[in-house]
Amino acid sequence: MNKRTRVNLKTPYLILIGEEDDETYAKTGLGIVQWRPDLVAGQLRFPGCSVDLGVPDMTVQEAARQGVGSLVIGVAPVGGTVPEQWWRVMEDAARAGLDVVCGLHLKLAEHPAIVAAAGKSGVRLIDVRVPPPGLPVGTGIKRTGKRLLTVGSDCAIGKKYSALALNQAMLDAGMKSSFRATGQTGIMIAGEGIPIDAVVADFVSGAAEVLSPDNDDDHWDVIEGQGSLFHPGYSGVSLGLLHGSQPDAFVVCHDATRTAVSGWEHYDLPSIEECIETHVRMGRRTNPDIRCVGISVNTSALFEDERTTYLAELSAQTGLPCVDPLIDGCDGIVRYIRQHIAEETTES
Repeated sequence: MNKRTRVNLKTPYLILIGEEDDETYAKTGLGIVQWRPDLVAGQLRFPGCSVDLGVPDMTVQEAARQGVGSLVIGVAPVGGTVPEQWWRVMEDAARAGLDVVCGLHLKLAEHPAIVAAAGKSGVRLIDVRVPPPGLPVGTGIKRTGKRLLTVGSDCAIGKKYSALALNQAMLDAGMKSSFRATGQTGIMIAGEGIPIDAVVADFVSGAAEVLSPDNDDDHWDVIEGQGSLFHPGYSGVSLGLLHGSQPDAFVVCHDATRTAVSGWEHYDLPSIEECIETHVRMGRRTNPDIRCVGISVNTSALFEDERTTYLAELSAQTGLPCVDPLIDGCDGIVRYIRQHIAEETTES
């Protein structure tokens, strides 16, 4: 584990969901429960909250009595701000002896009441979205090892889940693979990573190089994508991550029923073909051999027959494996990688 990217969090977690009613913005809590249920003791929800992580409801006081280590902010709302009531809960948690872990752009250390409570009880205030110091400007120099980047036709479309699923499928297939986290949820799951969207723009590609350094020729870094090249608000971080990752392969993440950018509905989503072509064209700047190796699609809004037809038609249209990782897993994409990239590496 890279010392520069390590994050030491005290477990188990109490995940704060508050009054959130949209699972899209509760992806931090949902992701931790999905991939590391062993780390989660419970959830803290306010009256009227419709999001349920499927773990016990718990107050701060109950969590303290049960030996919970950290209160984790489990939502990622647009703009990264939270209601005043949440600050009182965080202060109560610090006073009760729980570390407070935040992956939003706000800084816990900038709130005197929480700092005072943490100081009295000796707990830590951990801002996961603070990048390590001294990140370099990207060099563009080729590194050893193989890299796969998940990219999206939009934000909040499955890049983290797909990367985690792809990494697990590679490991299950006997391949050397590591998940490289670039967002707060991924970092909390993996225990290390760099919060790419908190890095100053000039150093994003350099941060990606630090995140996925030289490795064995047959080792794959599966890098969690951020933003989208097609998003009017978050495209900058996506391009820096693409150039710094120098991916040999990328997987496009898409939602079968989404037609416009979420929250920016006056922008249509690109076609899959445009998404692939744009990433190849931009990615060739730092890796001339970049290629798309599959499509990861959220088909949750489709009936089973619609889902089967949609994926089959998309696969015929692109010539690539198309899966819903929640239903199908990512074995099909991994087989494609082994046939079309691993074999070429062996031949060369």
